[in-house]
Amino acid sequence: MRNIWAIYVKELKSYFTSPMAYAVIAIFTLISGFFFYSLIWWFNSQSLYYSSNPYWASQLNINQMVYSPLFGNMSIVLLLMLPVLTMRLFAEEKKMGTEELLYTSPLTVNQIILGKYFAALTVVLVMLGVTGIYSIFTFVYGNPELNPILTGYLGLFLLGAAFVSIGIFFSSLTENQIVAAVLSFGALLLLWIINWLSSASGPTWREILEYLSFFRHFDELTRGVLDTTDIFYYISFSFFGLFLTYSVIQSRKWR
Repeated sequence: MRNIWAIYVKELKSYFTSPMAYAVIAIFTLISGFFFYSLIWWFNSQSLYYSSNPYWASQLNINQMVYSPLFGNMSIVLLLMLPVLTMRLFAEEKKMGTEELLYTSPLTVNQIILGKYFAALTVVLVMLGVTGIYSIFTFVYGNPELNPILTGYLGLFLLGAAFVSIGIFFSSLTENQIVAAVLSFGALLLLWIINWLSSASGPTWREILEYLSFFRHFDELTRGVLDTTDIFYYISFSFFGLFLTYSVIQSRKWR
């Protein structure tokens, strides 16, 4: 644990002593804030429009009308931003020539990967934590349900964990950070929209493609449905990405 902690602290310092983490957090917060403001404005206008009709006014649900689309929009922003966050984790080591020093140190490959992975996840937590401030206003001025909000943020974190694992894998393949970011974005986008092909597939392939899609599992969580299948999917995907990274680095060590 001490070695993982050392790598974790080193990478976290690297994030916050450079503009990268601040830029990613600021842009994510700004775009998410714009979506939140737009959705709240729309919800308020609908509330005013239906205020004369008690029945329709009672049907308005802030969780469904604000938070569900907000989480969906935030997930897209994560897909765009996290490849930028992960692109340097291993690519920079290769470009700077410190890769060999790192791999010949007493640290194991698992410790190196986990230290870097947890550092990136911490930045993701900070990003999501900052946006949690929005909810203060909805609880002060409205009456949202807490459970769908919590499961939505859990879904965003699990989604972020899967995104980071894929980003680390592609960062381990190349010394070019831009190439790592583009490959990560392409792979994540493909896994996001893969369920689009399910409508043109047979029953077996439809089920497989829908299961592989990030969107299907995330959508359930944004609606407050906490299914262990969805949680298992994201955890498994994160482990898979880390395993691929381990395989790449291990093969490089033995060349």
